[in-house]
Amino acid sequence: MALTYSQMIDLGAQAPEFDLPVSNPETVGSETLNLKRASDGKPLAIVFMCNHCPFVVHVEDALVEAARVCGERGVNLVGISSNDALQYPQDSFEAMGRRAQNKKYPFPYLYDESQSVAKAYGAECTPDFFLYDENLRLAYRGRFDESRPGIGQATGEEFLQAVDELLTLGVVTMPQRPSMGCNIKWK
Repeated sequence: MALTYSQMIDLGAQAPEFDLPVSNPETVGSETLNLKRASDGKPLAIVFMCNHCPFVVHVEDALVEAARVCGERGVNLVGISSNDALQYPQDSFEAMGRRAQNKKYPFPYLYDESQSVAKAYGAECTPDFFLYDENLRLAYRGRFDESRPGIGQATGEEFLQAVDELLTLGVVTMPQRPSMGCNIKWK
């Protein structure tokens, strides 16, 4: 594991297009999902994640709950794994589907096999959080909360505060700190 911090790309950046296979198609009723359908005219949270990263495992249960809260508030959330499954078979498309089912992910879990989507978004680590407004302009990028594996309980406090500010103020005013986790496993 190489500890990596997320890039703090410019706020206001337009969300790059994607059209990716869904490992848990029952969440969206389709085998693939693109940016337009993922957003459906609502704010959209995108989390670059994977199955095996201890940082993702640490936040996973709180992320499932945060996804439910987002859904109730009118914010869509998707997870994307961009890891090289040849070197990390625990992050394969099939393993993603099993993980999503076992953990009852209420959000679509997409596979970026070519890694082009992660590169387009500037994703560097897992987990890496991006929150876009209804016009798909970047409003928040950074960490879920201040906890880490072995240090504190994951709550999603910072991410959920960003969601609240976006919905109530139309902009995120809180300080934004980089996420940290395992590097994306590039080919």
